[in-house]
This record gives sequence, structure tokens and C-alpha cells, in this order.
Amino acid sequence: QVQLVESGGGLVQAGDSLRLSCAASVRTFSNYGMGWFRQAPGKEREFVAAISTSATANYADSVKGRFTMSRDNAKNTVYLQMNSLKPEDTAVYFCALSMVTRPTGRQNEYNYWGQGTQVTVSS
Repeated sequence: QVQLVESGGGLVQAGDSLRLSCAASVRTFSNYGMGWFRQAPGKEREFVAAISTSATANYADSVKGRFTMSRDNAKNTVYLQMNSLKPEDTAVYFCALSMVTRPTGRQNEYNYWGQGTQVTVSS
């Protein structure tokens, strides 16, 4: 059974940085695309970033230039480096695993989801 465990969330001030991690318990992690999504209170879950099996990342316009997604296949882990955080980045952040080698922001491309980690950015 695939498990995804996020960590690294917390309370920070606007302009600060955080790095989220997502560890996957899966064989041949390198064969899977991965994604980060977030859900703010009262809002629908939205796409943040995705990374392909060849480590090519793509981003939502709202985070482009501030967030960087990467992967370490030796550790079965993906990361989301978040810089210049804004109060509107406050949300629960979820990682997800996709059988698609180069996933996009479509949530139906993802097969497994983590439980989420809270990120709160104060102004």
C-alpha cells in the first residue's frame, strides 16, 4: 500500500521561507510523477506544482518564481521549497503520487494522496 507522509509545515511570517517534504513508501519511486496541492479554508483544493520522472517541474502561476519543487529518488522524497511566502499561501499542503510520468495540475491524474501539512503565513 502506498503511503505519502508530508512534513515541514508551520507558522511563519510573510517573506519567510519553508521547505516541505513528502516521503513515499513505494517501490521504484523514480517511475512516478509527483505533485503538490493546497487547500485554504473555505476553498477548493488547488494545484501548486508537479514534477515529472525526469525531474522537470511545472508550477501554478500564483507560485511561479517563489516555489521550487524537486525530488530525490534515492530517498523516495519530493520537496517544495517555498520562498517569499505570503498570507495567501496559508493552506493545508498535500503531496500526491501519479502513475503519469509527467503529470499536470489535473487532480484526477493522481492516484494517492498524503494527509497534508499546515502552512500558516502571518502578515
